[in-house]
Amino acid sequence: MVDVKGKWALITGASRGIGYLSSLFMAEQGCNLVLHSRKKEHCEKVLSEVKAKGVEAYVVEAELTDLAQVERMLAEIDAKETPVSIVLNNAGLQIAYRVDYFSTPVSDYTESFKINTIAPAMICYHYLPRMIENGFGRILNTTSGIALDPYQAGYSASKAALDKITIDLGHTVQGTDVMINLTDPGWCRTDLGGPHAPNAPESTIPGIVVGVFVDDKKSGRNFGAQTFTGMTLEEAVKYAEEHFDSPY
Repeated sequence: MVDVKGKWALITGASRGIGYLSSLFMAEQGCNLVLHSRKKEHCEKVLSEVKAKGVEAYVVEAELTDLAQVERMLAEIDAKETPVSIVLNNAGLQIAYRVDYFSTPVSDYTESFKINTIAPAMICYHYLPRMIENGFGRILNTTSGIALDPYQAGYSASKAALDKITIDLGHTVQGTDVMINLTDPGWCRTDLGGPHAPNAPESTIPGIVVGVFVDDKKSGRNFGAQTFTGMTLEEAVKYAEEHFDSPY
């Protein structure tokens, strides 16, 4: 199992929901954190809490639908010479639920793809070469299990595109200690999932981050977080390595 103590992770959407819980969990493992939100003040609470766990951390801001802001955020992290070797692309947007799905506007697609596909792809392209050069890296891109649902077409299509990017990039690093995988939290009671979802956000821990800790040099997998509910981290890593195989 990977020891993340002293390593640096970038977590997008860290101020609330599953990103917030992931940040606390990673800090408990001794991982230093770059915490992202749309506005820095949104991360004041989580920043204070992770620092109280004894790790280094700071906050960056970017509206991920504004791709120029994504570039500026990455440049800011570079300027601090932060050696990011773990990325949790957690932030996402479910733009609308269209009962009259034949009237789905083009903007549902363009806005969904910016934040759910293009921004995480930019982050992957930024850090993967450095991870390859350094011989270690972990990227987890958050996907969705939504299927056969035209009511959320922009969202589901943007996540399907992210799946494709992740699997294709994973093929290039398969068999190395640079691993890029998918993680699916399931339908949770978050701001995105709504109050009627069947799963508590806490049920995603440790499964939502298990892909950081696996050490079997396999990429392109989709770790469904609900599979690991109730497990310790050690149990989850063992189960993931034994039951989740690469698609290649």
